[in-house]
Amino acid sequence: MFKLSNVSAIKYYLLSFSLLATMPVFADTSWVSATLDNDVFVYEDNGYTNGLYVSWYDLRDSDASDHTPDFWVKPLMWTMPSGPVESSANIYGIGQIINTSDDIEDPNPPKNDFPYSALLGLNNTFIATRGDHADRVSTTIGIVGPLALGEQTQKVVHRIIGAQEPMGWDTQLKTEVAFQLSRSRIWRSWASELDTMDLLTGADISVGTIKSSVSTGFMFRYGRNLAVSYQTVLLSENRMANPTAVGNGWFVYAGLKAGYVFNQIFTDGNTFRDSRSIDYNHRNNIFTTGLTYSWGESALSFAVNSPFTINGSDADKKFDEQTRYGTLTFAWQI
Repeated sequence: MFKLSNVSAIKYYLLSFSLLATMPVFADTSWVSATLDNDVFVYEDNGYTNGLYVSWYDLRDSDASDHTPDFWVKPLMWTMPSGPVESSANIYGIGQIINTSDDIEDPNPPKNDFPYSALLGLNNTFIATRGDHADRVSTTIGIVGPLALGEQTQKVVHRIIGAQEPMGWDTQLKTEVAFQLSRSRIWRSWASELDTMDLLTGADISVGTIKSSVSTGFMFRYGRNLAVSYQTVLLSENRMANPTAVGNGWFVYAGLKAGYVFNQIFTDGNTFRDSRSIDYNHRNNIFTTGLTYSWGESALSFAVNSPFTINGSDADKKFDEQTRYGTLTFAWQI
């Protein structure tokens, strides 16, 4: 199995964020964030191997008269509660996800290995905050297969950093349009008097050809200015960003999520065409831990997301390893 050296890893991070920094920003947004998911952070290079996401945030506070979501998510607004909104965010993102087999030097990986695949997608998310809870609706539309440009992206990056060339892309999923609709809520269930500790609980449901799932979980945070940042935890549901401190705050956190995955295109294969696929445990548990710090008009966040199976088989444990990754978000106000 291929592993990156420390020098190659540093080159990879710098290259990825230099590419993100050259993307255009829009004057009518308040924040921009760039997120890099990569299994190199946890010393792997297989399965979910890379994700790159850039997001633009249009934030509105309680004094704003317009808390209107975009048309992408309006079909989901019937699930949102009515009444006054303290703050809201319209978020627009573009991202690419890349998955590879266990041995990237094998041009014809075993049929029971993680399939090669890539997704290039657009996302619109609307978050509304009311007191001690925040609600999220989200729509993702994308394309999998060769048009998602996963092969080209991985080969260019590996060539630049001097890594082995991935050889199995001829076995990737076929071209297909994919989508996902999501709805979630997070509660600030408990907070210390000095706002230095809190407990968040939440639930999420997603339906679509990208992924259909249900989950629930909790997160414990310790830090400063926690009350103004708990809504950012919702951004990690669709990988837009990581939980992020704001207002010159900081926090460390640990969380646990349990759920069930009904279908996901990266493991089940194409929805409407024959392709490679693998068997996997549909029960999904994830332990996450991370830290974030904000200063001035910027913020940085790092986390490790570790799936785990209770009393699972060797195949389940291998799948957990293939879907474990580290993630880094840099956000700045514009």
